[in-house]
Amino acid sequence: MNKNSTRIFWTRCLSLLLILALVPLQADDFPPSGEALTLDHAFHDVGNVWQVVTNLGYLGYHCYTTYGPQRKCEYPIGSNNSYLYGGGLLLPGKVNGQKLFSVSTAWSRQSTNCAYEFFPTDAPYDSVWTLRRGQTADIPYLPNYTAWSDQALICRYSDYILDLEDQLAPLYVDVIQISHAWASYPFDEMILFEFFVIPTRYDLTDVYPAWYGEISLNPAGKPAFPDNLVYYDETRYMGIVEDQPGNDDDMPGPCGYIVFPPQGDDPEDYIWTFNNFDQVSHYDEQEYDFTTSGIIDPPSMDGDGRGNPGHFRLSFGPVDIPVGDTLHFMVGEIFGDGMENFLKNADRLIGLRDNNFQTPSPPPDPDIVVTPGNHSVTISWEPTTTDPETYTDPFRFDEMDVPFEGYRLYKSTQGLGGPWTLLREYDIANNGFFTDSGIEYSFVDEGLVNNLEYFYTVTAFSKPDTVIAFPSQESSKAANAKRVSPGTAPPETVGQVAVVPNPYRGDASYSSYKPPWEIIGETGRWLEQDRRIQFINLPDQCEIKIYTIAGDLVNTLAHDNPINGFEDWNLTSAGGQTIASGIYLFSVRDSRNGKVQVGRFVVVK
Repeated sequence: MNKNSTRIFWTRCLSLLLILALVPLQADDFPPSGEALTLDHAFHDVGNVWQVVTNLGYLGYHCYTTYGPQRKCEYPIGSNNSYLYGGGLLLPGKVNGQKLFSVSTAWSRQSTNCAYEFFPTDAPYDSVWTLRRGQTADIPYLPNYTAWSDQALICRYSDYILDLEDQLAPLYVDVIQISHAWASYPFDEMILFEFFVIPTRYDLTDVYPAWYGEISLNPAGKPAFPDNLVYYDETRYMGIVEDQPGNDDDMPGPCGYIVFPPQGDDPEDYIWTFNNFDQVSHYDEQEYDFTTSGIIDPPSMDGDGRGNPGHFRLSFGPVDIPVGDTLHFMVGEIFGDGMENFLKNADRLIGLRDNNFQTPSPPPDPDIVVTPGNHSVTISWEPTTTDPETYTDPFRFDEMDVPFEGYRLYKSTQGLGGPWTLLREYDIANNGFFTDSGIEYSFVDEGLVNNLEYFYTVTAFSKPDTVIAFPSQESSKAANAKRVSPGTAPPETVGQVAVVPNPYRGDASYSSYKPPWEIIGETGRWLEQDRRIQFINLPDQCEIKIYTIAGDLVNTLAHDNPINGFEDWNLTSAGGQTIASGIYLFSVRDSRNGKVQVGRFVVVK
């Protein structure tokens, strides 16, 4: 084993946990043709990149088009701009000194038929598994895997089938592929592919894992012109295809692929090969030599004689992979609006990978107290035992000691789940971030309607991480949201009780909108049962009875609230029936002293 193969796990312990339970595929498990195989596909679609993934190991499509849409890699989502015709893993390696070459992208050999060298099994579980962040799946070859990105697509394939005249022999490897996409900025314009290469029959030597991409930049509704520059970024170990201005086929930005060697390895310890001419002989020995040459091709334009549009392959090596061991490496697919944003996205992914895919986190929530007043609410907050103003974040890329920046105060009239309106933002003064308004710990919201419910929350937010342009992180709005009703303090006893509105009026058109007075239920739309009147100026403990004008009891309400001197009623009987128009009587009995007040109100529907 050479010096690189001793580090082929980026985290040895993690990889062992993933791989020890793997059951190698058996060559005999495969049918002689692909007709009975579990051919499957899925789409990355949570971010701003739409990408086809198949369990034959290639991206996009060549001949396998059962998923219908003809776009293979779309950026931005909804544009119909096509970036990638096909791409995937190339695996040159030696078995007992013999040069072999397995490929996941389809070679087209001396006929119109496509040929492949990686296949899934016919087992139902060798489909493409789709998981969202935090979901766990007991995949037979990857037990109890938990997704850590917003969308993870998982599949397995191998090169055991030998039905190609040009292929000398399989390498006999299983490949587990896990691809990751993120739903939000700043990682929504990239996809990360993990590869676990597992030899099952032979020790592999002098392996040069490679990524092949056939990038054909094609804007929606327009023909593609041979004006794409293909080149290698040696500082980022990235192959790039960049559309040049003009010819009425301009694309939003470049497309690039970064190859990451095993975590912890120095990329400079490897031999790198980059070529933008993919058409060789498709015979194993020639393909092996071509992919492992150590030559870095110079920049090339489409149509200049070096190859087809946007073709390139990028490899590193050599590594040795004994049977029972696993090579783990990654490939990042990068997009961006313009070159500047594209390079920022590339650096973000490099930083994310170097940070073990841990991202900055928001400060903890402060404690919040809401105090009702007459037509007002006072909201105050303070640091909790986990002080947002002194919290630390070990996963920031800028290694900032104190990432806290400020507080945001929000208000809603709908509920504890919002929607929220920003009332105030308070942040550290004179540090160049946000408004520089200064920190405050209280706010009085005035001009409110007494006895109506209002909702408030206060969040803490951090400074942005300027190293990778990672945005400020904000704590949850739902974590400490509070409800409160302004109003006067409850009177000492009955005598001032009133009903509002009185009369209560409604008509046929009333249900066509959401009256601000009414309390909208969980359905999200106004219902008959959402009507509301209010008994106000109640003592803190009392019993309310509602009667028809004939003296029939309609409903009984119990009030027990030392702060709010009101009680809502939704105009329904004790049996849940809506009441009719008419005159109604009420009595309020003070539970502390037995005093009673009576009155009347009118309902007009």
